[in-house]
Amino acid sequence: MKNLLLAMPLALTLFGGPALAQKAPAAAPYHLLNTIAIGGEGGWDYLNVDPAGERLYVSHGTQVEVVDLKTRKVIGTIPNTPGVHGIDVVPSANRGYITCGRNNTCVVFNLKTLKPIGAPIPTGLKPDALLYDAFSKRVFLFSNDGGKSTVLDANTGAVVGTAELGGDAEAPATDGKGHIFVNIENKSQVIEFNAKTLAVIKRHSVAPGEEPTGLAYDPKTNRLFSGCANEKMVVTDSKTGKQIAVLPTAKGTDGATFDASTNNVIVSNGSGTFTVIHEDTPNKYTIVANVPTARGARTIAIDPKSHHLFTCTADYGPVPAATTENPHPRPSIVPGTFRVLEFGK
Repeated sequence: MKNLLLAMPLALTLFGGPALAQKAPAAAPYHLLNTIAIGGEGGWDYLNVDPAGERLYVSHGTQVEVVDLKTRKVIGTIPNTPGVHGIDVVPSANRGYITCGRNNTCVVFNLKTLKPIGAPIPTGLKPDALLYDAFSKRVFLFSNDGGKSTVLDANTGAVVGTAELGGDAEAPATDGKGHIFVNIENKSQVIEFNAKTLAVIKRHSVAPGEEPTGLAYDPKTNRLFSGCANEKMVVTDSKTGKQIAVLPTAKGTDGATFDASTNNVIVSNGSGTFTVIHEDTPNKYTIVANVPTARGARTIAIDPKSHHLFTCTADYGPVPAATTENPHPRPSIVPGTFRVLEFGK
């Protein structure tokens, strides 16, 4: 009987029996397409895709690396950006903006020449993420300390106001209709404010999520996706503030993006994965896969044309000895190993 039982699944398969109804495991929706070597030294934070210019801007220590997306080669560097975090571009004005966390400034550069435009602009404390909002034609610089957003005229770089956010801001999003959303990390909130008046309109808790960083948005369903430090992604209805879902991610959750072509939310985890979550309906979400990336690949950007995903990392060396000034040192970074990873279907 043992041998007969072992043979039965094969027979059922051959003759159209129940084995045909068994589903093979779903293939991962994204896989590694390219590794773009950059090299050099230093840490990293955000990446930004400029689909109009077909370029990828990558934060890297005290400079920004500029990658041509047609050739996958580094075609330039924007230096003198100490503690660089975020980069965004305004193609209509031929300007790019960079937040520099170490000296509380924003560097403005020419998109064609990559040369600076004027002197760095003073900002609030620890400028981190930033966002160009085409509706208001403004650039919002978000401070990760002090609860402010310095607001610039996108065409001139002139400071036009300050938004009082009431907490340490992280990643933002826009609905393209005059409303800006941003995670407030130290209060575990996602808030909405008016792009013109700069007044905060709504505050929504993301509990049980804690310390939200990455933020993605689906304008069709009005859903906000907050990636949280305690390995959760929280879905919030931006209109009502109702919490729709809480899904597990992985250690080191940081970035998040939304792929409108697939209705996938992709959360990047520094432990070395993308958590891919499908928006089945506005109120139902399914974890599709945990795609292997690399240790340290904690931020993410999407190309809205190709729908490819980009992240970056480097090899790690030993952890330096703790000191009084730095009691919790991070692992060292092996020089020359910094690279961008490109994923797609």
